[in-house]
Amino acid sequence: MQKKAAELERMAEVLVTGEQLRLRLHEAKVIKDRRHHLRTYPNCFVAKEIVDWLIEHKEASDRDTSIKIMQKLLDQSIIHHVCDEHKEFKDMKLFYRFRKDDGTFPLDSEAKVFMRGQRIYEKLMNTENTLLQTREEEGVTYERTLVASESIDWLLQEGEMPTREEAERLGRRLLEHGIIQFSNKHHFVDGGLLYQFRMNFRRRRRLIELLNERCRSIPENHDSPFCLRKQGSEGGNTSFLSELCSTSYTYSQAHSLSKCTPLDRLHKQKRQVSPEELQTPGGPYIKKTFTIVGDAVGWGFVVRGSKPCHIQAVDPGGPAAAVGMKVQ
Repeated sequence: MQKKAAELERMAEVLVTGEQLRLRLHEAKVIKDRRHHLRTYPNCFVAKEIVDWLIEHKEASDRDTSIKIMQKLLDQSIIHHVCDEHKEFKDMKLFYRFRKDDGTFPLDSEAKVFMRGQRIYEKLMNTENTLLQTREEEGVTYERTLVASESIDWLLQEGEMPTREEAERLGRRLLEHGIIQFSNKHHFVDGGLLYQFRMNFRRRRRLIELLNERCRSIPENHDSPFCLRKQGSEGGNTSFLSELCSTSYTYSQAHSLSKCTPLDRLHKQKRQVSPEELQTPGGPYIKKTFTIVGDAVGWGFVVRGSKPCHIQAVDPGGPAAAVGMKVQ
């Protein structure tokens, strides 16, 4: 079981790392529609260009390492040649595509468990009185922990599982796949035992990790550029909201509300605008609120800065883009 869990965890790490790379390449517009011999290939990247990009962004030290990284993604069916002709990633002007962009990603039973675990993790983090907490057991502190019986109650309450028996079986599958663990390697049972989410889905992965035997060889970095987090919260709560209500302010004297994009005029001002000035009744700024419903990956945008913040990147295929959010 331990060997299988290690293999499945490795697969999950590759999936998360590949998805983070896909979002970055969309942000950098490395992925785009391309033409060859009068035919258009949507959402593609050029192998030679991606090798250059990995070196430029210090994800790889040389071209050989870049090729090995992309070959790993190819072997795990994260990417593929547009015509599936090449099983080896070649440093040439060949078109490749992420399977998530063309809907060919193979959702086998193992991948489904991983995606289910990721969704449950995010929903637990989103709960106001979250069950996912830092707890102590026998003098040892564990992060991202939950009590088995409480988690099963929550799964039933949220409609994730119809019965306690099925919820318990789901817990066992998450344990077998290395997504959660018990401090003493105990099997998952409906009771008062403490379990820990072994996998932090929000950790920023480095691509070089794909070539390491141990996926935990590099310390965790919780400041992921692909996750929007609450900044400066008193309780240290940096959870997502599954349904995000985002409020922005537009300069009413410059554009009508219907034509103005979030924070567009704000960032063109020559001086710093305080939050108090933004919220002053009768002032020159108009508040606009829209709702983003997150998917299994997140909300699909990157936020930076504070007082005020700005939108640094938007995933073209994500929930944020669907409601009209744009880079500012």
